[in-house]
Amino acid sequence: MNNVLVKVEHLSRYYGPNIAVNTIGFEVRRGEVLGFLGPNGAGKTSTMQMITGNLAPSAGRIEIGGVDLLDNPKQAKTQIGYLPELPPLYRELSVDEYLQFCARIHRVPKTSIHKSVAYAKERCGLNDVGPRLIGNLSKGYQQRVGIAQAIVHLPAVIVLDEPTVGLDPIQIREIRSLIRELGKDHAVILSTHILPEVQMTCDHVQIISKGNLVYRDTISNLNQQARLGALTLGLNHPPELSALQSLPQVQSVEPLGNQRWKLLHAHNANPAQEIATIAVNQQWGLCELTPEYKSLEQFFVDITMIEPKPEANPA
Repeated sequence: MNNVLVKVEHLSRYYGPNIAVNTIGFEVRRGEVLGFLGPNGAGKTSTMQMITGNLAPSAGRIEIGGVDLLDNPKQAKTQIGYLPELPPLYRELSVDEYLQFCARIHRVPKTSIHKSVAYAKERCGLNDVGPRLIGNLSKGYQQRVGIAQAIVHLPAVIVLDEPTVGLDPIQIREIRSLIRELGKDHAVILSTHILPEVQMTCDHVQIISKGNLVYRDTISNLNQQARLGALTLGLNHPPELSALQSLPQVQSVEPLGNQRWKLLHAHNANPAQEIATIAVNQQWGLCELTPEYKSLEQFFVDITMIEPKPEANPA
């Protein structure tokens, strides 16, 4: 069974002579939460608007659940739930009234509206606020209502544009947890410029810079690539420096003071276990052996500061 729910090929968008999105391509499968990461002005929102059918691409192709978005927009959009950066809420309506209205807009059959609204409220933690006016809810609950309207018609694909902007830390944690839960049953695309958002919520990440897709991989591989190729070693009974320099796969040793050293090694090597075994056998009093990582922030800056080259589209 083909679980690819979003397929983007050679997607571009021009605004006059300026290119906002430059021939990007990617796929999202059911059960994936894709973090679409990039600095402000990189082309994230334009891409989200094209995927959801709110902005016509200058070139390229978009498939939602196997349906061409440009050829059959009505059919394709039935499979999309979209939360824009500014949630489309009617503050004078109650939560129940608003979600019922959204269900009708999405052409949910009359006999199924009650069930669909109940489902969206349950998933988004809104059961206790159904009768309350949206305008009287906290920002966090309003954001939950925004997500509820995006899933009330049970779409296969959920697109969230900056879903935690303006929330406090507790609300952010709640929304992140909700997104991870939704990712189990849907294909979720999360557009953001907040680095921890991607690291803590998504299982795949792609970075866009100046309209070009410059990086994509799993979060686990991203963390692996962010390794500095270094270990911090602490010993209570250290040997001569030459013994440390001759450790397997160690390229150089930098003293850090207080009987601690930085051991530099190749990025594709991981000599930690071997070094730990030697330290224990030689009775060096091993008290610390920690891999060093480049921060996600530094990795992001390094990627986006390089003059971008368009990534090859998937076959």
